[in-house]
Amino acid sequence: MTFDFDAYVTAALFGKDGKAAFALGDGSIRFETGEQVEAHDGAILAACLHPSGDGVLSGGDDGRLVWTRPSGAEEVAKVAGRWIDSVAASADSKLIAFGAGKELHVRDAADPAFARVFTHEKSVADVAFDPKGRRIATATYNGAWLWYGRIAEQKPYVLKWAGSHVGLAWSPDGKFLMSSMQENQLHGWRVADEKNLKMGGYPGKVKSMAFLAKGGLLATSGAPGVVIWPFAGSTGPMGKQAAEIGFDESAMVTRVAGTANGQLVTAGLDDGRVWWCDLAGQRIVPVKAEKGSPIAALAMSSDGKRLAWGDEDGGAGVADIS
Repeated sequence: MTFDFDAYVTAALFGKDGKAAFALGDGSIRFETGEQVEAHDGAILAACLHPSGDGVLSGGDDGRLVWTRPSGAEEVAKVAGRWIDSVAASADSKLIAFGAGKELHVRDAADPAFARVFTHEKSVADVAFDPKGRRIATATYNGAWLWYGRIAEQKPYVLKWAGSHVGLAWSPDGKFLMSSMQENQLHGWRVADEKNLKMGGYPGKVKSMAFLAKGGLLATSGAPGVVIWPFAGSTGPMGKQAAEIGFDESAMVTRVAGTANGQLVTAGLDDGRVWWCDLAGQRIVPVKAEKGSPIAALAMSSDGKRLAWGDEDGGAGVADIS
């Protein structure tokens, strides 16, 4: 199943019903089942699943956070004069977090009156919940700041590393926090003791990360193949070498996705191709073989049976891989 949305695909997501949804640069949410909902007056900059698993939460350059389902759109929050360019939600805690300028905003899907705002020294580039949904990490300049989502007055726990941090991923056990940087570099911390994980050697920017195998493996973009880091044990990747699968010197991997509890991984390339692989056998299976615009969004369903992708020019697709 393929689509031509004629707008940058900001995010591809699978809801709890197993159906795909796409958040677009023209401000709309498009559903695999055919519905189109105008969610924003302007571009959608970030999107994630609603904590209920039903519908899409999106942030836009209109300063609005919107919950969109096939039946329509509902405004959750608005920050005047700011872009909302990072959004995260937790199914466990029902909390929603989003970044707007130097602020981290927190809402509760179960309590419309709940609101928290935490201010940073520099802009917030990304937000991510820990596995229990209680603690929120923010990517900012010179490190990551950690906040407890429900506590009003607090000081952040700061994980320091020089440079501009732009993307975050928690390990499923909450022991490690990984950060992609503006430079061609992946960094991380063992949260308990702030031990730095220096993971360089990338030829390109790491724009996408996905933990696999119950946290035993981390897949990343930023190379001609998918880079796989081993995370088993208390020291994670420290002192270990990464592997690279699907190496192709003619292209770079721009997006990765996978099954959190399994060993399936999928890759989107800067030449428009998409493939998936079971790491147990390492056989590369093409899903979209024709070349085109760089893949900008990629998702795998939680059961590992479906893929969804979108590119920078609005081309998108959904495929069954079972």
